[in-house]
Amino acid sequence: MKSKIKNNIFANRGMELEKSIINSNKFYLEQSIAYIYKKHTPIKVISVEKNQINKAFFSSSSTLDFVGVYKGKYIEFEAKSTRQTSSFPIKNILKHQFDDMQIIQHFLGICFLIIEFSTLNKYFLCPYEKIKDYINISKRKSIKYEWFIKNCGEINQSYYPRLNYLAEVDKFFDL
Repeated sequence: MKSKIKNNIFANRGMELEKSIINSNKFYLEQSIAYIYKKHTPIKVISVEKNQINKAFFSSSSTLDFVGVYKGKYIEFEAKSTRQTSSFPIKNILKHQFDDMQIIQHFLGICFLIIEFSTLNKYFLCPYEKIKDYINISKRKSIKYEWFIKNCGEINQSYYPRLNYLAEVDKFFDL
């Protein structure tokens, strides 16, 4: 029973981060700043009884968490959370997510990661290019917290929007 509880906590560790981003996206849309929304993982339904799905599976791996348009530019990003205080495990970013970011960048879209250090209540916007360069050069299994401070933009928190991540997008992508 204990391991089942741990797995559920681990699986849902980014839910609060996603809620904060969705809240911020609502603000951005209400203020006509940007249209950005959460993409859902595609599923294939196997069995339905009385209007309730009984069996389903993920039909393909999802791309990145959020997609939209900001200042006339295509934007797509992934949100990741960790409880660690000293580093972020690179294994938390899946290969297909790196591949998707590379394609987006190739076509001049805006792509980045939002990394939450939940224990520290700190959020960072990290452009794909910086993460890619770090991984290619360092060959480490994690990224130190200090690296985020030096190389990424710390996202300001407020009541509404909860996370003003577009302020950091403006800084890193010259918009």
